[in-house]
Amino acid sequence: MSTKLRFAPSPTGLLHVGNARMAIINWLFAQKTGGTFILRLDDTDSERSKQEYADAIQEDLKWLGLNWDVIEHQSQRLGIYEAAFEKLFSAGRIYACYETAEELDYMRKRLRSRNMAPIYTRPDEKKLAEYVAEGRKPHWRFSLNEGSIDFDDLVRGPVHFETKNLSDPVIRREDGSWLYMLPSAIDDIDMGVTHVVRGEDHVANTALQVQMIESLIDASGSVPIFAHLPLLTDMDGGGLSKRSGSLSLKDLRADGIEPLALASYLAHMGTSDDIAIAADMNDLAKSLDFSHFGRGTPKFDFNKLLGLNSSQLHTMDYQQAQNRLSAVGIENASEDFWLAIRENIERTSDAKEWFAVCYGDITPAIEENDKEFLRTAGELLPTGDINSDTWGNWTSLIKEKTGRKGKELFMPLRIALTGVAHGPELKFLLPLMGREKALKRLSGDKG
Repeated sequence: MSTKLRFAPSPTGLLHVGNARMAIINWLFAQKTGGTFILRLDDTDSERSKQEYADAIQEDLKWLGLNWDVIEHQSQRLGIYEAAFEKLFSAGRIYACYETAEELDYMRKRLRSRNMAPIYTRPDEKKLAEYVAEGRKPHWRFSLNEGSIDFDDLVRGPVHFETKNLSDPVIRREDGSWLYMLPSAIDDIDMGVTHVVRGEDHVANTALQVQMIESLIDASGSVPIFAHLPLLTDMDGGGLSKRSGSLSLKDLRADGIEPLALASYLAHMGTSDDIAIAADMNDLAKSLDFSHFGRGTPKFDFNKLLGLNSSQLHTMDYQQAQNRLSAVGIENASEDFWLAIRENIERTSDAKEWFAVCYGDITPAIEENDKEFLRTAGELLPTGDINSDTWGNWTSLIKEKTGRKGKELFMPLRIALTGVAHGPELKFLLPLMGREKALKRLSGDKG
């Protein structure tokens, strides 16, 4: 079977890690099976859908390395939805409803107070006639057939619902606009989607859509295979929102997070697999296996992502790093600079700190009892070109002259030269900052 998968975001906000995880897993499965990946923009909400968000979604997916075979816009398929609506209405599977939101809420509360499921019940003919006489505009519901709905889920296993415990879903509002349920089912049929991979918050929706699909397909059609993954939470167990700015892909990208590190992390969250950086996206696709996903709730740990990110940066060559450094505002950084600092950063934005140390001005904090030591160190700095051998030769001279050794020797030098007590090897940083800066800092001046 040729597989077809889709990622169907609403362009009403920025893409965040929760949605990106679904995009990645759908794409990886399509890639692994030699299938088709469809980007389908759910933009039927004309008020909230924005072109800027549609553009941002596509930019984020490209940054992740996800290419799509087809792009669809639901706003361009309204005529198709209308035709399917008429077909279902003629078949008696769609009916008009007239209750207000307040009336429906009261109905649900009353049922719950009686320990009954809050299932919608159609009004009798008299009440229906009263609604019509009042001139109310109807919303529309899909009529579920009595019985059970069963499907096999690639993650959850066999899933069973009794329709007596489900409300007939609203599919269309009073103003004629569409809710998510029916257009999504129609599109999955028309586009030949074979696998629907999404969050577990859609399990009940799937049961309803199974009947919608069955009511629309012909004898040669089939219901897609489903996989519902547990939703990500933050480390405190709270939900992740696409309005969580710090977890938007736009902000993660600007912060120097590597796309392969993010994809490797998100693809294996909630699985029994070891989470490690993949060689590339094709390698990551080979490792995807739905049988490895558990039912437990995975927690998004930004520190784990940083760990993966740093491991990728630590071995990244200069040619790869150049564009990344430019993206965080570091222009014309040399290869020597990159090789000196790469093992001391977690994200490319961290390189800005070391760029300032090497080429900017810092005012070192020098302890009173180190001032004479540092003055002597400045006098002993070897003449001529400063290179990677200078540091070793210089510190040997300082040790011989002052008698200091170990931390007592090296820490005052590091803090004076860089302003911090940790970081890249000074034998690589010293040639970058140069003699003039080094001498100024050793004397306590800004440089």
